[in-house]
Amino acid sequence: MTVPAVPSGPDREVSSQSGSRGVRVPDPRIPFEPPASAAAPSSAHPADGGALPADASGRPGDENGRPARPHVCELRLSAFGAHRGARFGLGAVTLFAGPSGSGKTTALRAYEALARLAGGATVGEAFPDLSGCVPDRARPDAQRRRGFRIGCTADGPEGPVRLDLAVQAEPELRVVGERLTSGGRVLLETALRDPARRVVQAAWHTAGSASVTRAPLPDDRLGTTLLPLRVAGRTEGQRQVLAAAEQMVVALRSVFACDPRPDRMRSPVPLGSGRLLPGCDNLADVLWRTRTECGRRHARLVAAVEAGCAGTVTDVLAEPLGDGTVRGLLDRGDGFRTVLGRLGDGELRYAALALVLLTGPGVLDVDPAGEVPAAMQCLTVLADAFERSLDPRQRRELLRLALRMADRGHIRVVAAVSDASWAAGAHGVTVVHLEP
Repeated sequence: MTVPAVPSGPDREVSSQSGSRGVRVPDPRIPFEPPASAAAPSSAHPADGGALPADASGRPGDENGRPARPHVCELRLSAFGAHRGARFGLGAVTLFAGPSGSGKTTALRAYEALARLAGGATVGEAFPDLSGCVPDRARPDAQRRRGFRIGCTADGPEGPVRLDLAVQAEPELRVVGERLTSGGRVLLETALRDPARRVVQAAWHTAGSASVTRAPLPDDRLGTTLLPLRVAGRTEGQRQVLAAAEQMVVALRSVFACDPRPDRMRSPVPLGSGRLLPGCDNLADVLWRTRTECGRRHARLVAAVEAGCAGTVTDVLAEPLGDGTVRGLLDRGDGFRTVLGRLGDGELRYAALALVLLTGPGVLDVDPAGEVPAAMQCLTVLADAFERSLDPRQRRELLRLALRMADRGHIRVVAAVSDASWAAGAHGVTVVHLEP
């Protein structure tokens, strides 16, 4: 069977840290079996062995040395696309590097899907296109089932919390297993018991008169996001479950996946919400809003654009055209203004990415956890084909800007590049080398 169950122990995975190469190790567990009972603790993942003394940028955390802002510190592709048993450590700024076909986009796709699930999306919404999700050469079992497995670890005030998810892609899309663990203790575990019913059997840690509580949950959503609706929080065990679930959801939810498209940024755009779209099509509309909202942030944007664009730049602004549309302009400081549509592809992508790095959830088209203060959240930018059309100077300037913003603790960056040699030696950058 090629829908592996959520593992009861550590996967055979090889970590990819800065300067190392991702290694795919075939997973020998082929037969399908539901996860073990949540009443029995599973083997702890190495990341569950203790809290980190500080977050990835070196800032001190709380009084226990744990990071104050929840963030994803590891991505696992146990069986997803071309990846088998892959485990990637993520820093404040992480570059997935490798040639075409090495799985860079696949890794970002898995991360984005987990973020959508954490935001309450159904499994169908998180995986709108299943092509490329099921592992290569995976064969169906006797019931014609095939699927994939992904997961991550989120570090934060509760210490490392691990999420593992098994999804059946065929004959119908559904979640068949989920496990949330912390400190070696299974806090939530779900399993598909009856394929005829559209539910999974869930069991979560209680530590009260009964060690676990069992109940059915929908098979099309992430069970971790539903725990606050089902767990009362009366016992210490229940409060531990809620705290771990909240940390995982907050770490995953604030994600902005972007890939600026210069061909869509050249024409005037209608005035709208002022929230930047993933393709940065409405860059001029966002500039119309942000230029007057925060003078300090806008000054940083102007300085960043001047560092990466040809000629003098004294301002970046937007101009309404009288027909309900607005266009972007660069002020050259000598009475001359350049329309953004006249810039090269590299300059447009550079300006858009600089704006992304300098703004936040209030400007970007993301849905952060509204019940958690912004000071306790960290935005993650997923940038596919990060260096496309950029010259060496623009790449270096954007990397410096990403590191500077990440050091403030408000943002993390995970990007895909074909070659990361230009980032070699940059302090604070995690490079994951992939091979086809």
